[in-house]
Amino acid sequence: MKSLVLAEKPSVGRDIARVLQCHQKTNGALEGSRYVVTWALGHLVTLADPEAYDKKYEKWDMSTLPMIPDQQKLVVIPQTGKQYQAVKNQLFRNDVNEVIIATDAGREGELVARWILEKSGCRKPIRRLWISSVTDKAIREGFAALKNGREYDNLYRAAAARAEADWLVGMNGTRALTCKYNAQLSCGRVQTPTLSMIQKREEEIRQFVPKEYYGISLEADGIRFAWKDQKSGSSRSFHKEHLQEIVEKIRNSTNPSLEIVSVSRRKKIVSPPGLYDLTTLQREASQRFGFSPKETLDIMQRLYENHKVLTYPRTDSRYITKDVVPTLKERLQAVSVGPYRGFAGPLLKKTIRADKRFVDDSKVSDHHAIIPTEEFVRLDQMTNEERKIYDLVVRRFLSVLSDNAEYEEAQIEGRTCGTSFIARGQIIRNPGWQAVCTGGYSIDDDEEKEEEDWHEKGTQSLPDLRQGQKIHIRNVSLRSAKTSPPKRFTEASLLAAMENPVKYMETRDRLAARTLGETGGLGTVATRADIIEKLFGSFLMEKKGNEIYLTAKGKQLLNLVPEDLRKPDLTAAWEMKLSDIAGGRLKQQTFITEIKNYTREIVDEIRAGEGTYHHENLTNKNCPRCGRRLLAVNGKNSRMLVCQDRECGYRETLARVTNARCPNCHKKMELVTGAKEDTFYCSCGYKERLSAFQARREKEGAGVKKADVQKYLKKQQAEARESVNNAFAQALSGIRLDK
Repeated sequence: MKSLVLAEKPSVGRDIARVLQCHQKTNGALEGSRYVVTWALGHLVTLADPEAYDKKYEKWDMSTLPMIPDQQKLVVIPQTGKQYQAVKNQLFRNDVNEVIIATDAGREGELVARWILEKSGCRKPIRRLWISSVTDKAIREGFAALKNGREYDNLYRAAAARAEADWLVGMNGTRALTCKYNAQLSCGRVQTPTLSMIQKREEEIRQFVPKEYYGISLEADGIRFAWKDQKSGSSRSFHKEHLQEIVEKIRNSTNPSLEIVSVSRRKKIVSPPGLYDLTTLQREASQRFGFSPKETLDIMQRLYENHKVLTYPRTDSRYITKDVVPTLKERLQAVSVGPYRGFAGPLLKKTIRADKRFVDDSKVSDHHAIIPTEEFVRLDQMTNEERKIYDLVVRRFLSVLSDNAEYEEAQIEGRTCGTSFIARGQIIRNPGWQAVCTGGYSIDDDEEKEEEDWHEKGTQSLPDLRQGQKIHIRNVSLRSAKTSPPKRFTEASLLAAMENPVKYMETRDRLAARTLGETGGLGTVATRADIIEKLFGSFLMEKKGNEIYLTAKGKQLLNLVPEDLRKPDLTAAWEMKLSDIAGGRLKQQTFITEIKNYTREIVDEIRAGEGTYHHENLTNKNCPRCGRRLLAVNGKNSRMLVCQDRECGYRETLARVTNARCPNCHKKMELVTGAKEDTFYCSCGYKERLSAFQARREKEGAGVKKADVQKYLKKQQAEARESVNNAFAQALSGIRLDK
């Protein structure tokens, strides 16, 4: 008898098959003497659409709501039906006596496999492969320690409950809004609170009133000093007249000098930053490279599945477990290539200090932090984007294993005319981890911070001065600035807010706030990227530069949607109950019964709503299919015309931001669709027809061929019909347009 191994994707299935010596090809599978390995294509099975329960749901009508089936039905996804049938055939082979679930080790991965088993009616015994990387070593060790599949029944119940609850609330809320206001409106427990956070930030910016503040800059013997308030210790003040008096007093004094009243030098130690979880990595990739969260996740997935050089990406932990520590030297050897050899070599000769900074079993649930695997690395086989993400992870890994950074901070305080001034400087004694991993993402980068000090910290070298010594004042001046409004969200800061949305909660309930923090905020590390993409794709928000703005449609939706759906508190309650289901503390049906009652309340509230919806972006151009006026919308990277009729669904791309760089200012250019020929436009005023661009690039040796351009144009047309959020870079994969 044989065991059937069910992987989530073909690439992982082939890797497992190779390790298990399964080389014989069969229908949708690879077979060996003991194992048969097959695979899904992500989800092969999903929850049925409303029409599957009753024909009356084919028409979107408020009178048919709410839609609450007694029992949710599963259906095979049409696009992947062939592979589902292949998997089903393997499941029911007479010589297969058990199923080994080898889908991604997490809640959604469990759902992928269990729905296939449930839909096919397979009741054979199951075991579970639970690994965090797909290297040969990890696969072998995982198969040597297979788990009883029934240990994960509650995890499956939690996943199924999440899917059913989102179906009930999302389907009914979206249909109710669309029918009530005759517009393509959608809502959900994660996407709507995310929009609400953006709205709150816009309100803060709109209501913000800038206030001017002042400080004094003083230069003495080449040293820069800043005024210091004796009471508060601050370097700024809102009282201009008081500071102006100090400046005039110093300027009018004969032979002005600054008396040194104190000199201090102290040693500072800075520990390395923590390892990456997915959200932190997405935020830094967005900040450094402009990658969207979805792009980063896709790149990570390739590095995990195809290259096998990084561990499982969908993790919410920044720690590793004790059992991983013995493998660290092997991982260091694997990354000891190219630019990392000089850093990894010395670490291999030292004893690794595995302390609580990055090793803590209690802070790892399903998967540990993202780190390199023990697999041999081939940097030349990675794309430019893959190299960038891999570089971030490897440098962070090396920095965590490196020494602390040490520097000496010096501070000099001087007085003149009864007023104190401060100068600070910094001397690096041991760069430690900072030699490996300079810069990096900081939560502070997302927050609206005012500069507290007027001098430049750490940028000057201070001489050895003694207490009581006097130095000549060369210049003194009054400086002014205005307080800044909160920053608009970027994709990086929005991810941070989704991960920790406590300050956006209206309730001050400490238990609810703690719950939201414990359950990981809005969405999960695996779903946040898709939520952001969906909000762009629904034209509820748009990007201007790197900043995110609500569209008129998004603003109106928040006024029409039930209040509960706008609050992060709802997700906090859901995720806590889903955790209880996964832990066996709550029955799945109890939770679903609550959700059904909540769904009825939402539909009733929308039905009774008195608001109105107006299309504020109507154009004078009519839809070529149905004749209704088209709407002008801004996608994430494009400008489009879309039909206002949901059932028509016509879309027409007008322009798309590309990766092609302007030869003058080197900014990304926009490709505008023209009647005769498409044309590139840059914000600096430069424009160039597509044919001229092609000729120029060929002349410069960029290797762009006519076939490549035609392939891109076809891809663009397909994207316009299917999705507005696929990046231009993906369409031109492999073509260099960065010169």
